[in-house]
Amino acid sequence: MVSGLINANPTVYEKKERRIRDHPSDPTDEYAVEPIDDLEIFDHIRDIKDPEHPYSLEELKVLTEESVELDDKRGHVRVTFTPTVEHCSMATVIGLCLRVKLMRSLPSRYKVDIRVAPGTHATEAAVNKQLNDKERVAAALENPNLVDMVDECLAPSYA
Repeated sequence: MVSGLINANPTVYEKKERRIRDHPSDPTDEYAVEPIDDLEIFDHIRDIKDPEHPYSLEELKVLTEESVELDDKRGHVRVTFTPTVEHCSMATVIGLCLRVKLMRSLPSRYKVDIRVAPGTHATEAAVNKQLNDKERVAAALENPNLVDMVDECLAPSYA
């Protein structure tokens, strides 16, 4: 991970138990589609690793179940995350990890907004603008070092 930690001793919280998803009404219908809900989206992002620590975003309470808002009819998802410190230099990396994970997990019909929780980061407006600007996100994903960092945060953990 990163040396020179911004928050050397973060508070670590216990993970919530995963919920069991219901199956489609007809388990023999391979084309049955179960609606997506906010908890399913949370399940996709809860295990993303923090760029500085060996903990998940859920364990650091950067994300909670309440972090995800879904308007399925409009195809809109909003994820609001809370950095562990207000001057977190990794906030844009965390937001980029969230965006990439959701781009890889959700059908393309969803528009995703990633936000820093209001009042939780010193440069909240700048971080929000960067995370929701298609050109800036595309440029970030052309940087091999940044893509490596994102991929490391998204890699499954077997601990």
